[in-house]
Amino acid sequence: MNVLTKREHFTNSRATNFYYSFMFLPPEKREAIEAVYAFARHGDDVADGDLCHDDVRRGIERYRETLDACYAQYPLTSDGRPRFEKQPSLQALCEAIRRYKIPRQYFEELILGLDMDMRMDLGELRYETFEDLALYCSRVAGAVGLIAIEIFGYRNPQTKEYALNMGQALQLVNILRDIQSDARRGRVYLPQEDLDQFGIRPGALTEGGYTSSFVELMQFEGDRARRAFDAARRYLAAEDRRAMIVAEIMGAIYWRLLKAIQARAYNVFGERVRLSRPEKLWTALSVYLGAEWHK
Repeated sequence: MNVLTKREHFTNSRATNFYYSFMFLPPEKREAIEAVYAFARHGDDVADGDLCHDDVRRGIERYRETLDACYAQYPLTSDGRPRFEKQPSLQALCEAIRRYKIPRQYFEELILGLDMDMRMDLGELRYETFEDLALYCSRVAGAVGLIAIEIFGYRNPQTKEYALNMGQALQLVNILRDIQSDARRGRVYLPQEDLDQFGIRPGALTEGGYTSSFVELMQFEGDRARRAFDAARRYLAAEDRRAMIVAEIMGAIYWRLLKAIQARAYNVFGERVRLSRPEKLWTALSVYLGAEWHK
């Protein structure tokens, strides 16, 4: 199983939230960030698919082998050809890593996040505290944010904290939106201490137990996501604000998604909460033109 077997422009699909931010990048940076997100997305597909656990482990190991090749000085095959000449997405990933000098540790953190999902599927891991969940968010979303800002370009070191907090905010919104579908495959991301505090059984998330206690739990977790958005904004230095316009668009779209969840009185069971394409496009354009989204 190859990590990627074809060019995957998944961000070109208007169904994805990322399309509406990446469209504002110059071609070179857009190609680089698409390669990174294709790599990350395929990792999700490996971890979230119907593969047996041994295949998932092998898939994760192949991820590390791919990184070995990308971080080699000359990623060539034994006969001297480019290692990924028939896999344009991976060739683009190697080029992005070299051009933007992306530290390998960020990719390693992402892979550790995939490993956490696999361990959850095996029943070896659950999140007892928010600190446990925050580590997961840092690995699967914060690490991608750190990679992204290397591509976008930044001057102030505190922009790394912006990326980490924005990643946490986006991941928390994803968790709240997908709480039932995740629970049905055995993944309960909300900390056990929070479930205990509001008297929620993990099974109720699978069953669609929409109760006043569930609403209180969702309000509690939604407030955490809002605080992560707030923290990200505090860390965004003025000199890097324009360079982070793509990240700001992503933040705005997920902020509005969180507001949509709230507007449904936190009833995330049944039909998936989503924004319409025109709403996402309008959000992207307004942020690009300088509108303040975080209200």
